[in-house]
Amino acid sequence: MLGSLQKQVRNPCSGDFKPFWHNGQSKVNPRIVSACVRSVKARSVANVRARVPCIALVSGSLRSRRHQLRVSAVAAPEVKTQRVYVFGKTKSQGDASMKDLLGGKGANLAEMSRIGLSVPPGFTLTTDTCADFHENGRQLPSGCWEEVLAGLKHVEAEMGCGLGDAANPLLLSVRSGAAISMPGMMDTVLNLGLNDAVAEALAARAGARFAYDAYRRFLDMFGDVVMGVPHSLFEEQLERLKHSKGIGQDTALSADDLKQLVVKYKEVYKARGLTFPEDPYEQLRYAIYAVFDSWQSERANVYRSVNQIVGLKGTAVNVQAMAFGNMGDTSGTGVCFTRNPSTGERKLYGEYLINAQGEDVVAGIRTPDPIDRLAATLPDAYAQLVKNCDILERHYKDMQDIEFTVQEGKLFMLQCRGGKRTGAAAVKIAVDLVEEGLVDINRAITMVEPGHLDQLLHPQFADEAAYQPHVLGTGLPASPGAAVGQAVFSAEQAEAWKGAGIKVVLVRKETSPEDVKGMYSSEGVLCQLGGMTSHAAVVARGWGKPCITGVQDLQVDEHNKVARINGAEIREGDFISLNGSTGEIIRGKQPLSPPKLAGDLGAFMKWVDERRRLRVLTNADTPEDAAEARKFGAEGIGLCRTEHMFFASEERIAAVRRMIVAQSKEARLKALADLLPFQRADFEGIFRAMEGLPVTIRLLDPPLHEFLPDGEMEEVCAALAQDAGISVDEVYDTIDKLSEVNPMLGFRGCRLGITYPEITEMQVQAIFEAAVNVAKSGGVVKPEIMVPLVGTPAELQNQEALVRRVAGQVLKAAGLEGALKYSVGTMIEVPRAALQAGAIAQSAEFFSFGTNDLTQMTFGYSRDDIGKFLPIYLEKGILQYDPFQVLDQEGVGELIRFAVERGRKTRPNLKIGICGEQGGEPRSVEFVHGVGLDYVSCSPFRVPIARLAAAQAAVKASKQ
Repeated sequence: MLGSLQKQVRNPCSGDFKPFWHNGQSKVNPRIVSACVRSVKARSVANVRARVPCIALVSGSLRSRRHQLRVSAVAAPEVKTQRVYVFGKTKSQGDASMKDLLGGKGANLAEMSRIGLSVPPGFTLTTDTCADFHENGRQLPSGCWEEVLAGLKHVEAEMGCGLGDAANPLLLSVRSGAAISMPGMMDTVLNLGLNDAVAEALAARAGARFAYDAYRRFLDMFGDVVMGVPHSLFEEQLERLKHSKGIGQDTALSADDLKQLVVKYKEVYKARGLTFPEDPYEQLRYAIYAVFDSWQSERANVYRSVNQIVGLKGTAVNVQAMAFGNMGDTSGTGVCFTRNPSTGERKLYGEYLINAQGEDVVAGIRTPDPIDRLAATLPDAYAQLVKNCDILERHYKDMQDIEFTVQEGKLFMLQCRGGKRTGAAAVKIAVDLVEEGLVDINRAITMVEPGHLDQLLHPQFADEAAYQPHVLGTGLPASPGAAVGQAVFSAEQAEAWKGAGIKVVLVRKETSPEDVKGMYSSEGVLCQLGGMTSHAAVVARGWGKPCITGVQDLQVDEHNKVARINGAEIREGDFISLNGSTGEIIRGKQPLSPPKLAGDLGAFMKWVDERRRLRVLTNADTPEDAAEARKFGAEGIGLCRTEHMFFASEERIAAVRRMIVAQSKEARLKALADLLPFQRADFEGIFRAMEGLPVTIRLLDPPLHEFLPDGEMEEVCAALAQDAGISVDEVYDTIDKLSEVNPMLGFRGCRLGITYPEITEMQVQAIFEAAVNVAKSGGVVKPEIMVPLVGTPAELQNQEALVRRVAGQVLKAAGLEGALKYSVGTMIEVPRAALQAGAIAQSAEFFSFGTNDLTQMTFGYSRDDIGKFLPIYLEKGILQYDPFQVLDQEGVGELIRFAVERGRKTRPNLKIGICGEQGGEPRSVEFVHGVGLDYVSCSPFRVPIARLAAAQAAVKASKQ
């Protein structure tokens, strides 16, 4: 039997060999074929034939032959796992705490039903079922379909109508919903259950225009989502019909027009070699398959990767009775937020469309009206919506994102979830909810994500008044902030230009979930169509990217890569600026200004600092960096890389190169003497900027070859020889000696200072002469000298003795011996140093984990080469995160735990911190909080993020 499937595939629902989706002229949809093959195999093995009902005409009326199950003498195995959870006014099996199992949408639908809101009944297939579906070769687990049918009976009973029953038809929506919101990234099917007979009967009961509008929408969505027919083919038929009728809006089409459109849409199926399935039960099965499939779609995978969403089992599927917003002028649909998601203002914010369905709002096909106009259009429904929004916000104690439909004046709540918001809105909402008494400070701290603060640290326009003569036009301010870049007209182009290091602004007629890569690659997004809650707006706000939508004066020609607005043209590559806070589109590259911590953010960060235990220091190499970090709340410098100072001027780097190629100690000392005043001046500036806070200075670490110039070898050697006063051959010989097979494991770190102690001596002399200068002028100085790349206790002992000898000489000469306190410690970045931490702590007064090198040496991954295979590792799940961005807790983390335990066993008051890239990453900060470190150190702009992450770790630990 299976061999014959190469030519014919038995319909798993009807059992017939003539497939419903194929007319013999073209290829079948592989998604449906593979599902059917597995279904036939399953029946052959289990000897079970599950019949999904077909619609049959009996005595002049339509009736549905209910699901029948024929079982052999051997009973089917008992289903132990509940796959389907129902919700509605009579019964709700889930609640808001079950997001991992029911997804956010399913859990909240159940919760809204439980608290008495008007929610159309439905049922949810669990996220576990999605995982099993993919693990079992895209096959529903045993017994799942039977649970779906039982859930359907619950819906039919509450609604008093039946799926496929033309006398009293039930139509369904089938929607996705993962535990973490992924707006627009997975699939939805609306109006499921329609066919020719049901549409005709529905037209007689509810009006022809409504019935055929719903039917043509269903044909479009089912074809696109389930059967792989591009939405653009249906849209093309719609536009042709509107053009032939001289109509601009879909709502102006008559019932006869829509009936004609249904015929045209079915011709689109036939042109692709497909036949639309008339059986509603077949429609339901394959819509469920399609939503589960969308979990593994490219756009969903990209969104999870971009947002570092891991550990989820899959998406739930929510099957729910339809509420119709397209039943005339007393019906409508909308999306609203209980507070403004851009600013945080306590005011209902959103949009709606009269005589429309939900996808019209979020897809941006029509520009909606602001939500407050609903008060005049449908006042009773608006009053109920305001009341429900207040109930939900008080129940969930957070700003809510709500989808609703009004059907002939009656309000139905279709979804609620914690609303995506900008950084500014997140902080304001958190502060306001505390002042309103809805949450306490601890809860408020957890409501602001570290990424929200990252948005607030982005620059804004320097002078909005100055650019007014260059404003081309305005649209809806869908997502705030300032964006400057070169215009591109496709997601693919945005991604390619970003990869080449070019900042771009994505210009589109409208965006779809397929544009997610391009949106992420862009500085900002500009859309001709759409509203404040369209796909582009929601996704951009979640990422903190400026976005302008609904620009009435803008015409975007994506094919020719040009946009026209008020007589001006924007072509590919032209610089444009977007003010997402005002909706202004500005010609040219407008100047930006750095951010400031003030207002609600200042109050919020005060709460943060009161609750965190970890101190937050910064990585800073110049006085300017140090001063900037202080503005962001840094409590000292955890890493000052002395080698970065060498590139500040040609004089400095020239002295370094003379030191490298020196042929004698005397020549080397002369070059170092030239460097000494530069280093001393830098350290003095840093000490003054930090005003008595600790400053950890790492001695020279990189391999010396990194300081040599690039270029042709002959030219480089000739220039070095002339500058150093030596022969070209001597330069060649020195460079040859410095060359290494693996420089990162070679002649660097403390190995340099041990081999050439005069390098360490010069740096220590510069540090303490700078400290003396500041101290004598009345300043307070707390220098901490860090020896890099130690692997044995003897290496640290060697360098510690040298540091203390030179420091003692400088302080004695200045009369400050014993008066100026300092400490000597080491960077733990070699695995052996972690294992020898107990012995190393006999000399070290502090440890700082250099997690970049520690990760590199623990994994055996080269930081410079990991990009060749990391994407594949992440895609296959071999690694969950880039270990150079997120601390590897199982491997590198275990070395840190071991070193902390051993180090403090030797020296109980040992100060320990972390100063790698992961020092400002929230999950890494939470880990080091739990291990018991004293501080984290990160780049200046990540200091506020690390402060928040440290406070959130403390709050979480207090609950545990």
